[in-house]
Amino acid sequence: QVQLVESGGGLVQAGGSLRLSCAASGRTFSRETMAWFRQVPGKQRECVAAIDWVGTTTYYPDSVRGRFTISRDNANDTLYLQMNSLKPEDSAVYYCAASTQSEVVRLPHSYTYWGQGTQVTVSS
Repeated sequence: QVQLVESGGGLVQAGGSLRLSCAASGRTFSRETMAWFRQVPGKQRECVAAIDWVGTTTYYPDSVRGRFTISRDNANDTLYLQMNSLKPEDSAVYYCAASTQSEVVRLPHSYTYWGQGTQVTVSS
């Protein structure tokens, strides 16, 4: 059974930092793109970072570029998201996702496996 389990969410003040982790089990994703998405009620799920299997190609939307950094440890099947200079508008449920493709993609339908999500709340 494939599982993606996120951890590291929580409550932080604006300007603070959080590091999310996603542990994969059941199969390895060392050859596929992985990503972090976020979603708030009433809005579509948004990709905030994606990384190819090598770790050299990444994607960030303008809203988080320069503040968020995605990385991966293929040896331990773990994905990370370092979030700095957090803003209240970053508050959302954050999801880890794994694609079955090798190229970096940012649309939710391109991802097959999803974690259960972890809440990030940034207070002003």
